[in-house]
Amino acid sequence: MVAFIPSPSSSGLALGPFEIHVYGLMYVLAVAAAIMITVRRWEKRGGSRELVYDTALWAFPAGLIGGRIYFDITSFNEMPHTWWGPFAVWDGGLGIWGGVAAGALVGIWRVHRAGVSVPEFMDAVAPALLVAQAIGRVGNYFNQELFGGPTSLPWGLEIDPVHRPEGYAHYDTFQPTFLYEIIWNLSLAAFLVWLGNHRRIRPPGLFALYVTGYSAFRIFEESLRIDPAHHFLGLRLNFFVAGVLTVAGAVWFVWSQGWLRRPGSPPDPGEPAVSAARDAGAT
Repeated sequence: MVAFIPSPSSSGLALGPFEIHVYGLMYVLAVAAAIMITVRRWEKRGGSRELVYDTALWAFPAGLIGGRIYFDITSFNEMPHTWWGPFAVWDGGLGIWGGVAAGALVGIWRVHRAGVSVPEFMDAVAPALLVAQAIGRVGNYFNQELFGGPTSLPWGLEIDPVHRPEGYAHYDTFQPTFLYEIIWNLSLAAFLVWLGNHRRIRPPGLFALYVTGYSAFRIFEESLRIDPAHHFLGLRLNFFVAGVLTVAGAVWFVWSQGWLRRPGSPPDPGEPAVSAARDAGAT
């Protein structure tokens, strides 16, 4: 079978005597896209772009560090046995759970210090994160990593022999899980934007749906992937992490909308007021 998606000829782009790793380039583009989208959404809510820039200046480096730490912990045996192995992000290896967690914690800290609504800001950034993650997955394609099992589907991904896992050397094409995630992330981002425009969702409901929707997809994706990973009870560790976050995100969404409160009960004392821009229907 001729693969519909050919393998890339290189994971880098030559620029004179230098080589730019596409994986790193995609991370930079993902950050830029996330900032631009968040600026647009936050300004529509009456916020300032300076807060977005300041938060991004802290949150994205934290996300890079958190993502690499998570990867190092869960994939230590797969790293090169060199002193720089744990830091070689240009070779791939960022755990999304660690990246989002670290970036979110630092971002919340910066937004809280600015004295504005953290839930409002989280809803503004949710679709932007999904677009950024979709862009980042393009880097996995160039690194020929994180693909699924063998397939004869017309959109099968051709993988060079050197990148095929042990036991799969005689297969040529594999499930392009990176492509599935790109499509899912962009679709979910569009849905969140539509939902924010057409339904009254109390913050941070959109961010909770981001956690729920992305994690639910990862349950499906983890069932396809064949790259080396830590296992628990016969299943990939990230399968369980995704399951826990799917449930937690769903409960968070229900709670954020007040559906768990008894009728007539007062709102939480610490619940931030929704901005006037939000009341006017801005997204």
